[in-house]
Amino acid sequence: MSDPVGNDQRIFASLRMTFLRSLMANFLSTVLLFAMVNLKAAPPPGGSSTIIFPPSTAQKWILPNGLTIIVQEDHSAPVASVQAWCATGSIYEDQQMGAGLSHILEHMLFQGTKTRSSNEIAPKIQDVGGYMNAYTSFDRTVFWIDLPKDGVLTALEILADAMMNSTLPPKEYNKEQEVIRREFAMGMDDPDRMAGLLLFTTAYHRHPYRFPVIGELEIYNQLTQEQVMQYYKTRYVPNNLTFVVVGDVDAEKVRQQLAELFKPYPEKSLQPLFIPAEPPQLGRREVHQEFATELTHLSMAWHIPELTNPDVPALDLLSTILGDGRSSRLYRRVREEAGLAFSISAFSYTPGDPGLFGIDATVDPKKREAAEQLALRIVDEVKQAGVTVDELAKAKKITLSHHLGSLTTMRGQASDIGSNWLLTRNLNFSRDYLDAVQKVTLDDIKRVAATYLSDNNLTVVSLNPKGSLGAQAQGTKAVAAGEIQKFDLPNGLRLLVREDPRLPIVAIGSVFRGGLLAENPQDNGITRLMAKVLLKGTKTRTAEQIANEIEAVGGSVSSDAGNNSFTVSVDVTKPDMKLGLDLLADVLLNTTMPEKAITREKEIQIASIQQEDEQLTTVARNIMRQALFPQHPYALRSNGSAESVQRLTQKDLVEFRDRYVVAKNGVVFVFGDVKASEVKQLVEQTLGKMKPGALALTDAKPSAPLGKPETVESHKDKAQGVIMVGFRGASLASPDRYALDLIDEASSDLGSRFFIRIREQMGLAYYVGAGQMQGLVPGLFSFYLGTDPKKIEPVKTALLDEIHKLANDGLTPEELARAKQKLVGQQEIANQSNDAFGYHTALDELYGLGFDYYKRLEHDVNAITLDDIKQVAAKYFRDQPYVLATVRPASAEATAGGPNQGATVSRQRPKTPPNSSPRAKQK
Repeated sequence: MSDPVGNDQRIFASLRMTFLRSLMANFLSTVLLFAMVNLKAAPPPGGSSTIIFPPSTAQKWILPNGLTIIVQEDHSAPVASVQAWCATGSIYEDQQMGAGLSHILEHMLFQGTKTRSSNEIAPKIQDVGGYMNAYTSFDRTVFWIDLPKDGVLTALEILADAMMNSTLPPKEYNKEQEVIRREFAMGMDDPDRMAGLLLFTTAYHRHPYRFPVIGELEIYNQLTQEQVMQYYKTRYVPNNLTFVVVGDVDAEKVRQQLAELFKPYPEKSLQPLFIPAEPPQLGRREVHQEFATELTHLSMAWHIPELTNPDVPALDLLSTILGDGRSSRLYRRVREEAGLAFSISAFSYTPGDPGLFGIDATVDPKKREAAEQLALRIVDEVKQAGVTVDELAKAKKITLSHHLGSLTTMRGQASDIGSNWLLTRNLNFSRDYLDAVQKVTLDDIKRVAATYLSDNNLTVVSLNPKGSLGAQAQGTKAVAAGEIQKFDLPNGLRLLVREDPRLPIVAIGSVFRGGLLAENPQDNGITRLMAKVLLKGTKTRTAEQIANEIEAVGGSVSSDAGNNSFTVSVDVTKPDMKLGLDLLADVLLNTTMPEKAITREKEIQIASIQQEDEQLTTVARNIMRQALFPQHPYALRSNGSAESVQRLTQKDLVEFRDRYVVAKNGVVFVFGDVKASEVKQLVEQTLGKMKPGALALTDAKPSAPLGKPETVESHKDKAQGVIMVGFRGASLASPDRYALDLIDEASSDLGSRFFIRIREQMGLAYYVGAGQMQGLVPGLFSFYLGTDPKKIEPVKTALLDEIHKLANDGLTPEELARAKQKLVGQQEIANQSNDAFGYHTALDELYGLGFDYYKRLEHDVNAITLDDIKQVAAKYFRDQPYVLATVRPASAEATAGGPNQGATVSRQRPKTPPNSSPRAKQK
């Protein structure tokens, strides 16, 4: 679920995932992941040095009953990822094809076994500080647990039990069916998901890729619990399972433990299933439909071979050249030069069976045809004239860099190993694939473009706003690799450096105070607009040159803004650290903010504002914050309003930059395979020229007290409802911070009292949880859930009742103990990545907590008592005014196919007991 409240650290962490393409969200999964293998990368223009990767250390065993065990020891952090891979997904559902059997089992296998009830499994994982989840794709179902190393045996026991002994209890099964039906409704409301589904159902006529992984609702509704149990017994057998464990473990001990756990289960017959091949496409296919969306979602795709075909490396590189990054052909010409798209990218999806090569774009409905024609013309140019030497070299480096990025966590390494084994039975497949990438020639790129990207093989689909088609068819322990060093530059800029030689990559980030807290209703959205325009040209580089220069070495540069701060970041490999720092300094110190770029980015930002109204959690968050923080910057939207953004000028942006992009207002971090002395010297030479300025927002005022509880409501033409209950929360410096964090943890996830009562026992919600935003001044704490609109009133009562109990009674000893383990464990897991760890510590330093604030977490959290929790819960939630925000259709009977009600907001006093207090928290 998307985060309805939001906070700076989550925003900044998401920036580092910009290279991941949004390919059919929740319908597809990543297939090409990188393993730790030997590879020599040919240097691109500019002279980057050779990068040599260490050999894979994964060990593999196949037990007599057919169970596969793969373990890779990685002692760089005291954590592990334990994953159970079942080689079954939606394409293996045979007679029940399209029913979503595999997805149902993803939901059900943690709902009870012969020895564990559904209420025991999640708390057991939380007791050891872990986090568990699962996903289903076309060809796999994967259950994973990330946790500190001391809990690995517990994770193995729980996963083994779930794989072999799940009982699919009828009571839990019936409740989970309603949960899945809400998931259907959520997907049907999401234009990105529906555009992906439309593409696959149009491109595939026979192969089961045409069915969504979740299934089709009419077929799903016909399933019985007995049919699901039979599928489980048939597919979940030892010889169809692979356990992958990566982390601070002893491989032989893991093997022994799994061998003992699976000793009672013999190998079973696994019937081969017939999967019909997709026949050749003999002519262009085109479908355009209307949908409840503000913008047009356009997709074009061509059939291409399966993963192991020798043409795949060239096709992957072609997709990178066309649509990966700001210097790619499609981005530069369709988005930047022609102004025909708000976003555009290319993808090469190559699963175990023949896949798709495609282009995705979000466009103005009036520009759809022009955007499509220009994109296809660019493809034709490649077919006729090929690509340049520089483009190919850059694509190879980007491919290498992208694969490196997946190795920063234990889960990423385990996912890579599992994918390699599942799809190719070759643990060194990633090495072989990347070797093949290096051998791709210019002629290969031109040849595969001409071979596969033909008009007869093309499928074009789009989702368009209603009425637009007219008559047309419709942690501390995790820093073992190196301690953080802090340097204070003469101009006041603070520099954090962490030497971590595990991988030859470097994360560079800069954070500055600003964001919503620095804005007002007249200039709302200025921080985000300024952050984006910083990358659009300097005194010595154009926007195209910035993109070309960084992407030619496989790096990336990005920027964004949050509630209290904004960021500019650069990712590079080790040989290009100097280039990365030079580029960061250039965009921070020498940006020219061209008028043309400002105009274009304003259009993009206004389009994003329009899209926000399609996400119900975002709508609920916005109306909640507006009522919770009257006449205060925290009531504003990160993107601003269309009116405020439209009136921003170049002069406004320059003045804002000059005030906030100053040394004393910022912190820079450089984490990765670096030497601190060298980094310090380079930063002094580049960012040492930044004007000192002053620390901003030191006089920021909290919002005036709320006088009474308030209800706000918005009506949207969607098939689901969202409720948020928001209270005033704490500031980052508040002594109540960790107590609220523990309440936050205890109120979220699969083992929380809210989840168990409202979703599991009552079956009233699809998701339920809590979240918070802590800022330089007091922020918010909220509770939220998604539900059937017809259940709004009973679920609202249930939510307020649980909040009331929490406000009066605090947490139980068991809840507090689990929350402590989970909070500490999550920090250790998060701090594996230099990106996330760098932003975490830089923001703590920026906000006055100190870069080493993270070291206090375990001690301070463990010192909190039940009485502390009870006092804090009463202080923030008992008899305190709150905002109850509801988003739903205009009538309880409204459905996704009903009339467009638009968005209306009403305010009134909530009809709840005066001592009921709801609060909000989001993860």
